[in-house]
Amino acid sequence: MMNPDPTKEHLWLQRMVGDWDMEGECVMGPDQPPMKSKSFEQVKPIGSLWVIGEGEGEMPGGGAALTRITLGYDPQKGRFVGTFIGSMMTHLWLYEGTLDAAGKVLTLDCEGPSFAGDGTMAKYQDIIEMKSDDHRVMTSRVQGADGKWTHFMTANYRRKK
Repeated sequence: MMNPDPTKEHLWLQRMVGDWDMEGECVMGPDQPPMKSKSFEQVKPIGSLWVIGEGEGEMPGGGAALTRITLGYDPQKGRFVGTFIGSMMTHLWLYEGTLDAAGKVLTLDCEGPSFAGDGTMAKYQDIIEMKSDDHRVMTSRVQGADGKWTHFMTANYRRKK
């Protein structure tokens, strides 16, 4: 559909527009301590239907990281859609997700290389919670072969004033 009016889902995404400082923590393995990282993300609108986040910072454990996330809402699918790429990986992450009934938590489903490193794929979720207009949290988890979800990353984004 060309030039549709923004839906409430599109307006929800526009809340992410702005400049954000991020502090993150990532667990790379069951017997390893959490690794901390910091970055900056600028989220820009693409019209009133899409947003793109451009991140720049450090990877957990050191090294530069550049990331890009695109998010929109597809009314025909009734789902949020998007992509994620990072300078530290070769996989293009394709998102599809839903917003909870309270309008606070966006759960994005995707598939990517498993942590096993054996070439198999696993199911992942990136979960974005709007705590307030100036604070959002993204958590990431992976589904194991046993069907259980394991949390491995938390990122707190705070709007720059």
